[in-house]
Amino acid sequence: MTTRDTDTETARGTTFGASRALALLLVITGAAGLLAAWVITIDKFKLLEDPNFTPGCSLNPVVSCGNIMKSDQAAVFGFPNPMLGLVAYGIVICVGMSILAGARFRAWYWLTFNAGTLFGVVFCAWLTYQSLYNINALCLWCSLAWVATILMFWYVTSHNVRAGLLPAPGWLKSFFEEFTWVLPVLHIGIIGMLILTRWWDFWTS
Repeated sequence: MTTRDTDTETARGTTFGASRALALLLVITGAAGLLAAWVITIDKFKLLEDPNFTPGCSLNPVVSCGNIMKSDQAAVFGFPNPMLGLVAYGIVICVGMSILAGARFRAWYWLTFNAGTLFGVVFCAWLTYQSLYNINALCLWCSLAWVATILMFWYVTSHNVRAGLLPAPGWLKSFFEEFTWVLPVLHIGIIGMLILTRWWDFWTS
């Protein structure tokens, strides 16, 4: 083995790849989130041009994207929330495509990416609470973005735990090896139950 080959192997030892399945999940969830952010952004522009504009996903008093877009929570950082999604979900797609092309990343990259998905899932949890209990309306496109963010968070976390990038006991690593899918299903299921019970009278009337 030449010196160059040895150096290459050493460099690879400090980087971490990921499975094709994770890469595809990132591409698909990133695309779903990007689609949702794009549609909401376009509708927001139309709403600014015409205050009487009704978004296509405003179906009834509960499923009302228009009410969400007009709320203060829809621009919590001083600009429309979906503009953040246009950037963030685009990054997720790029990471997924890079992994499909064989890219390997250093530990700090994976941890930073995980922190980004953590921010996303916490922000989605806050938006969910605001939507259900303060704005009193539900946006289908927002819900798509929530689901996409939840999936990418749990599977990126699972990857980092199994790769040893996040400290975890052996039983937790074993759990993630076999049952990662349980966590996003449970997470999404809880949100579904909250939505169902919040407007139970409306759904059953």
